[in-house]
Amino acid sequence: GGVTVRPSGTVTFLFTDVEGSTRRWEADAEAMRVELAAHDEVLGAAIDDRGGWLFKHTGDGVCAAFSSPRAAIDAAIDAQRLLGLPVRMGIATGEAEQRGEDYFGPALNRAARVMAVGHGGQVLVSASSAGLVTGADLWDLGEHRLRDLSGVEHLFQVRADGLRVDFPRLRTVDAVPGNLPVEVTRLVGRDVEVHDLVGLVRAHRLVTLTGVGGVGKTRLAVQVAAELVPEFGDGVWLVELAPVGDPGAVPDAVATVLGITPQAGRTVIQSIADTLVGRRLLIVLDNCEHVLDEAAEVVEAILGRASTVKVIATSREGLRLGAEHLWPVPSLDVAGGVVSAAVELFVERAMSVRPGFSLADRVDAGAVVEICVRLDGIALAIELAAARMVSMSPSDVRDRLGDRFRLLSGSRRGLERHQTLRQAVQWSYELLNDDERTVLQCCSVFAGGFDLAGVLPVVDGFDEYTVLDLLDSLIRKSLVAIVQVAGHARYGLLETIRQFAEEQLAATGVIDAVRDRHAAWFAAQAIAYYEMWDGPGQRVAVDWAEVELDNLRAGFRWAAERGEVVTATAIAAHTTILTQVLQRFEPVGWAEELLPAATAADVGQLPRLYTAASWCAVTGRTEAAVGYAEAAVGLEADPHYEAFAPGMAAFMEANAHACAGRMDRCLDISAALAARPGLAHVIGLCQLVLGLSVVGRADEARAIADETLAAARAHGNPFYVGAALGGYGRAFAETDPVRALDALRQGLAYCREHRLPFGEALTARDAAVLEAVHGDLETGLGLFETAIDAFHQAGTTTALVVTLGTLAVFFDRFEQPEIAATVYGTTTHHASTANVALPYRFETRREPTPELHRYPWLHPAPGSNNAQHPDLAETGVRRSCCQGSPNSAGPLAF
Repeated sequence: GGVTVRPSGTVTFLFTDVEGSTRRWEADAEAMRVELAAHDEVLGAAIDDRGGWLFKHTGDGVCAAFSSPRAAIDAAIDAQRLLGLPVRMGIATGEAEQRGEDYFGPALNRAARVMAVGHGGQVLVSASSAGLVTGADLWDLGEHRLRDLSGVEHLFQVRADGLRVDFPRLRTVDAVPGNLPVEVTRLVGRDVEVHDLVGLVRAHRLVTLTGVGGVGKTRLAVQVAAELVPEFGDGVWLVELAPVGDPGAVPDAVATVLGITPQAGRTVIQSIADTLVGRRLLIVLDNCEHVLDEAAEVVEAILGRASTVKVIATSREGLRLGAEHLWPVPSLDVAGGVVSAAVELFVERAMSVRPGFSLADRVDAGAVVEICVRLDGIALAIELAAARMVSMSPSDVRDRLGDRFRLLSGSRRGLERHQTLRQAVQWSYELLNDDERTVLQCCSVFAGGFDLAGVLPVVDGFDEYTVLDLLDSLIRKSLVAIVQVAGHARYGLLETIRQFAEEQLAATGVIDAVRDRHAAWFAAQAIAYYEMWDGPGQRVAVDWAEVELDNLRAGFRWAAERGEVVTATAIAAHTTILTQVLQRFEPVGWAEELLPAATAADVGQLPRLYTAASWCAVTGRTEAAVGYAEAAVGLEADPHYEAFAPGMAAFMEANAHACAGRMDRCLDISAALAARPGLAHVIGLCQLVLGLSVVGRADEARAIADETLAAARAHGNPFYVGAALGGYGRAFAETDPVRALDALRQGLAYCREHRLPFGEALTARDAAVLEAVHGDLETGLGLFETAIDAFHQAGTTTALVVTLGTLAVFFDRFEQPEIAATVYGTTTHHASTANVALPYRFETRREPTPELHRYPWLHPAPGSNNAQHPDLAETGVRRSCCQGSPNSAGPLAF
């Protein structure tokens, strides 16, 4: 017995389970523990003797894989002859995928389903296995509906000497009364939800599944009902209310499905409730949203009279009954990429219209993932998109999702409202009243969500509590989603709902006015949060800007396209300042783009816009940055204009010169700033401490280091405190490396605490060498990696170049010339390379040499000759970091 290689490809699975194990545990846990140990030994030996692979224990059962159906059947017979506990077994064969220690695929689900309908001592075999077996005694049990509801399964019972023959009727869906439909496809990606809901229905008499149209409420509810079939001797019944146009006809629809004749002198509802008394019955009441009050009345009457009846309802919103347990149905998971439930559904449905469809091609795989993400994981939308694979490629579908309501339509059969995505959404929309529609339409102009404060001025005409009530109603109807951010409610629309609502808003003719209000609100907020940014409230301001960046972008784009230059300037200028500490430099591009129009319009905040644009130094445009900063400095003296805080424009001019390698000019401007009061004094000192260290005047930097740190802390802006700590570390690096390292460690901790990722990356770079030489080597290399990753992802290439230059010198001193030359080659055509003359002295050489194999990003690609090719077309260092794109750079200093 035993195997050395696990079965693969076409595999036969044996699933087992102890019948009534819960009762046995409750009756005598110690006896059950002894019996289960014997059970495990018998099963393990039987599986091993027949060449099987036991790969999982599931509660009181096991899962095993075999290379042949006959081996699985023989193992089951061997085990049943020796087992003392009543064990049911199921066998099925099919293709399976190995993932780690487990298997995945439909064959496993089928084996589990086959096992679940049997009884203790019974071995059931699916047709997929029976058709491959000769010589075994298999008793044909005919066709049965299993709980996955996708068609019927032909089942066989194994007969052999020593095995029991007579068993009760199988626990299949067709074993009890009911009308659950035969599904032609399997339910994908909902195993966890089915399991959780089965438990909820067991614990509650009314469970209502809510969710947006097309998310899969009905399919999930029916599957849960199928799982519970054995527990309801009087049947499981599906009552479809979608076709019921007259609310008054709801009781009649329920009575018809249940076969109840109204009693004389009693209403239909009373007759239903009276008839169901004493019945053990489960009712699935599907699509209640358009007849909500009438459906609730029927359910309330049934639950009030018949204590053994349970109800699963599906609706866009709850029935609002006291006994109700609401369960919002989530969209299918998309976070897992190609292994997500949404992609699994897409592939399965695509294969049904184009056999052989797969994600083997990386372009196709990426397109399918993007489709599922952009369709919000809505099952109906994904199925409709997959149906397009009969005549389109995944990329073709992805590129047309901007018009998804025309794209995702076709000849799908079934309920009319599920034939196209538009019909599914419109079904919900038409159930809204006029005020609900107005609010939903206005919400469509937001990007990335919104809060109550933001939606009030955009909706216009409703007071705060009216809007709250309307949002509450839209949330209950599954058209608006809610999450909690920083202790406050934040709302959002699925993209599919948002596009539909935006279409409706455009049809009303007021969309321009609504978008104007949206842009004006975010312009005003950007200014307000900038005022908070220059002080202790910086973290609040930065967090707001990150949360609202999509809205700020949308507001800027709309205002710029409409020629609303004042509004666009306010958004671009202030968002740039708010987000640069996060290493988000997209708004710098907004500022540059808007400058010609803003200059022509002579807007009052023009100096602020020029100052913001000068952050393009971090995107590699150092000369343009100098020009913008000089223009800002010139304009801020004119009282006609509104500049940022005094000194900020000059600070940006100094920074731009530093990025261009002109440190003398940077130091002159910084010294002039330091001689001024207020913010200018703080930022001038911060720039001086760092700049003086870079040019070898560390003694002068040390002389003002304490003053700089004290001034920054007194001012209270975390951005400059982080800069002062970094400069302090650079100033003392040569003469007191322990003190310097302590300051840099404090700087790292401070930047992390105050959420300053740009400052953290800069400080990590400066701390890396000192940490490696005077602290921990591995920590030092890790800090280099932190800085490189941060600058690479943000596109701050100038800062990246300085980091790589530092790294090159580091490895040269560690006698790693090939790596040093490779890394340095990436920096030689950047002006900032002039700033790589490190103030650090390597007085101590560490042994042993760093274990560089732990850092694959340091290794040259095979066959490259990097030392002779400074542009490094084939270096192991990330290529996109190193080729000096004019659109990707970063500063030396704050």
